[in-house]
Amino acid sequence: MTQTPYQILSQRSDFLAANKGTRVARAGFVLLANRNAGKGVRAGITVTKRIGNAVVRNRMKRRFRALLRELLPEHGLPDTDHVLIGRENGIERDFSLLRDELVAALGRARDGKGDPPRGPRRGKRPPRKHSSADRGKGQAKGGQAGSSVPEPVAP
Repeated sequence: MTQTPYQILSQRSDFLAANKGTRVARAGFVLLANRNAGKGVRAGITVTKRIGNAVVRNRMKRRFRALLRELLPEHGLPDTDHVLIGRENGIERDFSLLRDELVAALGRARDGKGDPPRGPRRGKRPPRKHSSADRGKGQAKGGQAGSSVPEPVAP
């Protein structure tokens, strides 16, 4: 087996640090690039369960690994952590199109032309007002709190 031209990121802290760097979004993936203070060219891949089942996620990771092996030696940024985050369209995209997008994304990251930072996450819930022990002790449906008369059930 041949040696990879980059080191593989495996620690969560490295992935979180990469999130603070340059972000370049494409249709099939998001590239995060962050300087790593002389640790060399490193790369990591993230594909969440939202993308699909294990077979789909593993296929996407294999495609990303092949892209990184091919492109990072020539187009990668020196002393930088590169993280590819899979997107839903990535598994269906033509491999040559993914290659062209990664070359363009690496070029934008090299020029410092990343996408604007993401805003606050949408859909985040406010903190709960009651503890889980209070569940079910509220007002009965359609009646008053503490009512012991059951509601009629429609046949």
